[in-house]
Amino acid sequence: MNPSLKLALITLIALEVSFVQVWTVNVVLIVVSLLLMLINRVPWRRLLLLTIVPLFFASALVWSLMLRGDASTHFLIVIFTRMFVYVYMGGWFTLTTKPLWLTRSLEQNAKLPSKFAYGFLAAFNLMPKIQAEVSTVRAAALMRGEVLHVWSPRLYFKVILAAMNWSDQLAAAMTSHGFVEGAPRTHSLTVPLVARDWWLFGGSLVLVQVSLFVGLP
Repeated sequence: MNPSLKLALITLIALEVSFVQVWTVNVVLIVVSLLLMLINRVPWRRLLLLTIVPLFFASALVWSLMLRGDASTHFLIVIFTRMFVYVYMGGWFTLTTKPLWLTRSLEQNAKLPSKFAYGFLAAFNLMPKIQAEVSTVRAAALMRGEVLHVWSPRLYFKVILAAMNWSDQLAAAMTSHGFVEGAPRTHSLTVPLVARDWWLFGGSLVLVQVSLFVGLP
């Protein structure tokens, strides 16, 4: 499916699931998302991580609601499965969609301004550098006998200052490579948006609507 339509589909389904308490639909969405990740050969370690993390938080949330004693069994099942829907659908999207391909699709198909599309791509590609900068700042603090924990505001303040400097360098680099805001652009690769993508998008939405409001209890 086209990346822009895939993003729109996941966003719309997530919004609907947030307001409708139908746990059977949640289970179906979880199974479908898992099957799609298996078809796309997502590594088992990623799948295990996508299961363990929401399992911990969902269990903690359900347990806290049970201690309060004012939540029905139906509502507890809905809350538990809803968290897995968010994680599994998000995992299917992020693990099967290349950031560069998504950026091109947002610019070409969704008509997103180039500065926002390439800004998203730049922020994504800066993540490894940000992680390295965090390690460098913590190591420099240890050399002074100071321990900066993960929750320390000073750690992230210094990283934000470094990121602001990188943003200026990135803007200069884009200008030097001929990027001009608002100017017409050509594309070396075009992202296709064919009728099949629209059929998948519309068919998936219709099935979810039928399941939420007509078919499943």
